[in-house]
Amino acid sequence: MKNLIIVSAIGLASLSIVACNSNTKKTTADANKDTTASAPATTTEAASTKTGVDAKTSASVKEMVANYLQLKNALASDNSNDAATAGKALSEGFIKLDKSVLTADQKKAFTDIADDAKEMAEHIGISAGKLPHQREHFDMLSKDMYDLVKLFGPSLPLYVDRCPMFNDKKGAIWLSETKEIKNPYLGSAMPTCGSIKEELK
Repeated sequence: MKNLIIVSAIGLASLSIVACNSNTKKTTADANKDTTASAPATTTEAASTKTGVDAKTSASVKEMVANYLQLKNALASDNSNDAATAGKALSEGFIKLDKSVLTADQKKAFTDIADDAKEMAEHIGISAGKLPHQREHFDMLSKDMYDLVKLFGPSLPLYVDRCPMFNDKKGAIWLSETKEIKNPYLGSAMPTCGSIKEELK
């Protein structure tokens, strides 16, 4: 019976890897077809400033995105402590953003995003040593960060990546500063699992 369970577990793991690898190959082929794709983004590249967004707000959002990217990279490296540090910094960024310079529509949209995102970042910040728990909150945080970047504009070109395997194959997105897939949900177990779904400029 034990042998049957072990064989079943190995079989499931193999299927997961095969499923993700075939998705990665398809993504690579799709990416090669994209003749308009630019070189990989770096943190020094500036994206166009969104019309109607105050300079102070843009600077605050830029800092939050930088903290989010540090968090993402820490999770991709299976570094729970660095993820916690970045999560704390990100949650503080939502508090520090000066809402007095926002328009009424921006303030409402930001408040809707910030209420959830701040809570997710805080959970990650207090969960050092608990990678699976941090990754669960990162899933929800990434959706909020996507909405934040869409609202105020990215401070640098970003890619919206998707992991098809996370959360019982329901999938999850994350934002990345590079075209190279570094999966924050599966880390060293399946580092290149995923594909680019959108580019934000």
